[in-house]
Amino acid sequence: MRLTTKGRFAVTAMIDLALRENTGPVALAAISGRQQISLSYLEQLFGKLRRHELVESTRGPGGGYTLGRKSTEITVADIIVAVDEPMDATGCHGKQNCTGEDAGRCMTHDLWASLNTKMIEYLDSVSLRKLVDDQLAKGVSVQEQPAKRAISTAPVVKPIKITAPNSVFALGAAYAK
Repeated sequence: MRLTTKGRFAVTAMIDLALRENTGPVALAAISGRQQISLSYLEQLFGKLRRHELVESTRGPGGGYTLGRKSTEITVADIIVAVDEPMDATGCHGKQNCTGEDAGRCMTHDLWASLNTKMIEYLDSVSLRKLVDDQLAKGVSVQEQPAKRAISTAPVVKPIKITAPNSVFALGAAYAK
């Protein structure tokens, strides 16, 4: 089994999102900048994560992604499976025809099938919360950004009403009264 960038990037992005789960929706552009992952690649991954209900999306100003479940309920195996990452060390992808169409299983099939089981068990035992806690224990700091609001908090300044005439004719009419 070889974990490709798809699985590694999905887990990394989910850790980044979970680190900020209390700050509201997180924009993919922000994750892209922090983790140096292509924005278009993240959009593809998060589409799959959303379909598996691991994340929820919020549209509009201040929108982004939040976790679809508690970080304690999401496992690394959930993330890997959601992005279609194959977790199979056998040469036959579980079809038991390792040595050819009709030749049957190879001599090491049971070894690799057992490894598959152990990998899935291990990845299913590691929660996203544990990975977040590990990052926090290493001293990773999460800069909290204020929530973006569509409405400005600055006071509204009312325009000055001008009562002076705006043309020569209006000026003449004002003096003729």
